[in-house]
Amino acid sequence: MARAAGLTVPAANFQTLWQHEQGEVYPGPHYRRAYCLLYRATEPELGFRKALPGEQTQLKLTPSEVEPLGDHVLAVERAVLQIAPGDANANGQEVQQRIIDAWKRRHTGGDPNRPTLLVVAGLAGSGKSEFSRFISRLTGWPVLDKDPITRPLVERLLVEMGSDPNDRHSPLYRDKVRPLEYQCLLETAYANVDCSISTVLTAPFVAEVSDERWMRRLINRCEARGVTVAVIWIQCDLETMHEYISFRSAARDSWKLQNWDEYASTIDPDLRPVVPHLVVDNRLGAAISLTDQVRQIFGTVFA
Repeated sequence: MARAAGLTVPAANFQTLWQHEQGEVYPGPHYRRAYCLLYRATEPELGFRKALPGEQTQLKLTPSEVEPLGDHVLAVERAVLQIAPGDANANGQEVQQRIIDAWKRRHTGGDPNRPTLLVVAGLAGSGKSEFSRFISRLTGWPVLDKDPITRPLVERLLVEMGSDPNDRHSPLYRDKVRPLEYQCLLETAYANVDCSISTVLTAPFVAEVSDERWMRRLINRCEARGVTVAVIWIQCDLETMHEYISFRSAARDSWKLQNWDEYASTIDPDLRPVVPHLVVDNRLGAAISLTDQVRQIFGTVFA
């Protein structure tokens, strides 16, 4: 599994694995994902946790050398079916079909659908970036992720304003820097929209998806250019978000981890967008674990 991921072998400490086997240490998120890939199973099947209601617990895999037909199509469709309607007005089947069509037609050329701006939003540590990369691998659509695009500029701006480069919680950041950060991200997305390029746009968008006027402006601008906007909300629980934020050890998350209770009190895990949207249930890492296994079919695993 380490070789498939391009990691130096051995990639795990044998003492850690022994502690996992003996039940002395509960595996962290990346270990659990690796075990699921190794045994081609889900976390509930391996006994890491109980299955969520309606969670897919079995997935038939085929060798990566096989052409992307038959079981490959079935595996992709099962993973894409995680994108479920978040309200009565969301057309989940249409978005699912757009993704599957784009994936199938990458090998034949042409796409019968209108270009799509797929907005993937969610709280910090919910799994937005990984799910966005998964969709990009299926469809070939480019990913515009807020942090890689804006982080160097944001950090330098915060320093020039006399603040900590990793500040993501103060009024200075929220009122002065964050609006510019999102403006840069959106202007980059609009450059693709103006060229009718289907794009995956990912960022928390917590304030934006709660503002119907903001969302309508985005939708109307894209529709005027013949581009359909689809909003996907990554649902997650506080425990899983804390686990993933801790594991990625990003400097920008230091305040959250040091003041977790205070941070947790400011967020609503049940938050949903105010416009028609789709939901990916990634509580307990369920969705990301399944997309790992689909990527493995095509010879790629998580980075």
